[in-house]
Amino acid sequence: MPSRKIGHPLSSFVFPADFVWGAATSAYQIEGSPLADGAGPSIWDQFTHTPGTIKGGDNGDVACDHYRRFAADVLLMRELGIKSYRFSTAWSRVLPDGTGRPNPRGLGFYSRLVDTLLEHGIAPSLTLYHWDLPAALERRGGWAHADAPKWFAEYAQLMFRTLGDRVPMWATFNEPWVAMDNGYVAGNHAPGRRDWAEAALVSQNLLRAHAAAVAIYRTQWRQQIGLVVNLVPVYPATDLAADRAAANRMDAYLNRHFLDPALLGEFPTELPEMFGKAWPALAEDELAQLRQPIDFVGINYYLRLFVSDASSNGPAASPPRATIVPPPDCRRTALGWEIYSKGLTEILQRMQSRYGDVPLFITENGAAFDDVPLENGSINDVERVEYLKEHLQAAGQALRTGVNLRGYFVWSLLDNFEWHHGYSKRFGIVRVDYPTQRRTPKASARFYADVLRSQGAVVES
Repeated sequence: MPSRKIGHPLSSFVFPADFVWGAATSAYQIEGSPLADGAGPSIWDQFTHTPGTIKGGDNGDVACDHYRRFAADVLLMRELGIKSYRFSTAWSRVLPDGTGRPNPRGLGFYSRLVDTLLEHGIAPSLTLYHWDLPAALERRGGWAHADAPKWFAEYAQLMFRTLGDRVPMWATFNEPWVAMDNGYVAGNHAPGRRDWAEAALVSQNLLRAHAAAVAIYRTQWRQQIGLVVNLVPVYPATDLAADRAAANRMDAYLNRHFLDPALLGEFPTELPEMFGKAWPALAEDELAQLRQPIDFVGINYYLRLFVSDASSNGPAASPPRATIVPPPDCRRTALGWEIYSKGLTEILQRMQSRYGDVPLFITENGAAFDDVPLENGSINDVERVEYLKEHLQAAGQALRTGVNLRGYFVWSLLDNFEWHHGYSKRFGIVRVDYPTQRRTPKASARFYADVLRSQGAVVES
C-alpha cells in the first residue's frame, strides 16, 4: 500500500475519499446455529455450556440468528450505507475436526455471505480467528500444542482457496492478546485456564500461526492481509519510579507483546524477564520467521489503564507485576470502562512513531450502554452517539497529523453475545430483541449513516 499524507485544515474536515467505513461482528457472537449443517463444536460452545462461566447462563446457540438471517442483515447494512463488513469465520463450521475433511455446507454459508455482500456493494473483510478454536483441537492440546500453527495454516489455506478471489481484506487473528490472557491467564474466556507457563506457549504459537498463514497467502493471493490487535494506553498511577516501571511492563505485556514480533522480529525485552523460566527462548531464525510482511494493522480501541507497582505481591502477581487502578472520576460505559477518546489519537500516533508508516485501520471501536427503548420502540442512545462522535474526531485528529489511517469499523453492527457477560451488555448500533430477533436501528445507527453520507463532515458539526 502506498503512503497517504493528509493535509486537511482543522476546519471543515472530511475524511479522505478512499477512507473505508465499516461495521464489525464476530462469528460466535452473532451467528447462532453453532452445530448446524455438519459443524463441529468450538471451545466457546463447550465453555458457555459449563455452569457458572457466563452471566445469566447465556450461550451462543441462537445469538442473533445471523446464520439464517444474514441476507436481511446485509440489506440493513446497505440501507445504512456501510461500505465494508468485518466478520469472522468459525473454524469448526468449515473444519469440524479442526483439520482433515472440510464441511462443504459450512463453506457454502460463508460463500453465500460473501456473494451477498458483493452484490450489494459491501466489501468483505474476513478475520480467520476470533477466539473460537475447534473443540477437537482443544482435546489435542489446543493452542499450547506444538502443531497448533500447522493446524491454523491448514484452515487458513482452505479459506484462502475458497474465498480468496472474492475477499479483498483478511486478518489472521483478532486480539491474540485477549485469546491468550483471558483464555489462559484470567480464565474468564474459553478454554478457561489459568497457567502462566501455558500462556507463554500459547503466545508464541499464536504468532507462529499468524506468520504461517501470511506466508501461505503470499504464495498465490495478492490483496490485503494483516493482524488485528487491541491497544490500550497505559499510564502510571503516580510519578513514583516503581509505578512508571509497572506501566512500562504492562505496556510491553499488553501492547507490544504481539506487534513487536510481527513487525520488528523481536519480543519486548521485558517479556522474558516477566515470565522467567516459563518463557521459551527462540533462536534468531525463529524470531525472523515471525516477521512476515503484512499490509495493515487493525487496531481495536476501547479504554485506557492506570497501573501501580505490584512487585511486593510475590509469585501470585501477574507477569507485569502491576495492579490496575480505577481511573479518576470520569464518564464510563455500562462495562465501567472510562470514555477517553484522546487515547485513540495517542495510540494511532504511537503506532506510526514505533512501527513506521504501516497502514492502519480502526477495526473495532464502540461502547456498551444501557439502551432503553422508548414507548414507540425507538432507541435514543445519545451516549453512544456522543461516544462515536468523540472517537471519530480523535481519528480525524490523527489523520491531520499524518497518521496513515485507512478506515474505521464500528463495534458493533448488532447487539450480540458479549462473551462472559452474555446478553447483559449491548454494543450494537442496531438493537436486537432476542426473543423475536427483530432488528431496530438506534439513533447511533442513524448518526453513523450520516457520517458515511457526509464522509465524516458531520463529526465536526
